[in-house]
Amino acid sequence: MEFIKTPVKGMCDILPEEMRLREYVLTMIKDTYELYGFSQIETPVVEHIENLTGKQGGENEKLMFQIMKRGEELKKAFQEGKEELADLGLRYDLTVPLARYYANNMNKLTMPFKALQLGNVFRADKPQKGRFRQFMQCDIDILGDNTILAEIELIAATSAMLTNIFKEVGITEFTVHINDRQILKAIGAYAGFCEADFNEVFISLDKMDKIGAEKVKEELLLKGYSVEKVSKFISVFDNPYIDISCAEFCEFLTKGFIDTQVIKNLDTIITSVKNMINKNVKLVYNPALVRGMSYYTGTIFEIGIEGYNFSIAGGGRYDEMIGKFSGQSIAACGFSIGFERIVTILKDYAKENNFSIKKRLAILIDKNMSAEKTIDILKEATVLRKSGAIVLVQPLNKNVKYQVENLEREGYTEIRKVYT
Repeated sequence: MEFIKTPVKGMCDILPEEMRLREYVLTMIKDTYELYGFSQIETPVVEHIENLTGKQGGENEKLMFQIMKRGEELKKAFQEGKEELADLGLRYDLTVPLARYYANNMNKLTMPFKALQLGNVFRADKPQKGRFRQFMQCDIDILGDNTILAEIELIAATSAMLTNIFKEVGITEFTVHINDRQILKAIGAYAGFCEADFNEVFISLDKMDKIGAEKVKEELLLKGYSVEKVSKFISVFDNPYIDISCAEFCEFLTKGFIDTQVIKNLDTIITSVKNMINKNVKLVYNPALVRGMSYYTGTIFEIGIEGYNFSIAGGGRYDEMIGKFSGQSIAACGFSIGFERIVTILKDYAKENNFSIKKRLAILIDKNMSAEKTIDILKEATVLRKSGAIVLVQPLNKNVKYQVENLEREGYTEIRKVYT
């Protein structure tokens, strides 16, 4: 049998240069959210199959890596001709595991609970730039807070985190889009769609920014909806809605379609966050923002950077999910950070930035160095390490030019060559 040296498709070997970048991003994420009172938690990468197929993960459930039963259980399943051969699965996001975690540990946690979770997730997806089958995901969630303070804190903290990360490469601008699923449902009802149609209609609307209003209209008509309903629905989004408040956009919606407090809350969130974040960050009401997950029950948000056709963070309120695990009604709101996409953007911009928070020194010593001098160098390295510097001591190679180039690529900003 011949061994294969390349990684599985959609999964990556990470070299020291990129690992340093990834650790830099993780450190910035942890440090920023800690300032806002978030506590870091961890959940297993393997979850019960019942949890992962409980209609909580949206389209991601179709991309799940299932884990077959083992030993006698698997043998028994085959003998009995059972179709279900899996009892576990690799997590495809961090939200479902968080719901189970909270239900299992709620008596030990503060209320509201502000959670930060970082870890690998797995999806049987088609690999492409910024999209992998194994990738790091970072989630922040506030559980047990049914007020708009949760949305304000989440958006402000995430904007601060991204501002801190991107300033190192000169990116100062990005856009936070915000909407509410309740407003989307009100617009759907206003156009004449019944509640059972909403998810399918919104899936088409979600493509508005990529294919335009006319193509969305064509798609809805092909799905069999009447011309009258589709035309009325699309007309709502025809007019430019840049720099418009939620209240201004929703003037056509009467109390019969929506509680006006929902509209007021969204404008309050936007106004509050604008006073907390960097002035270069844009926060806009986007009535066509959908977010694909059907479990969202209220506010939704998404962050994008000009020049990239993917979002770098997204989330919203999902008040009904935790209760399905805990048996109690628990308010929940969260943000998922596109860690791999952030790393992709930084790699595009950062050609020479070594992303090292600490001093990095390499001391290269001649192989014929005396024992006394070698001891002196090692003592110096020990003192520097105690002060927080990263110090590498290694033999001086024959091809010192190549050795130095590799060390510089690994982020060593100071390289000292010591000869006998």
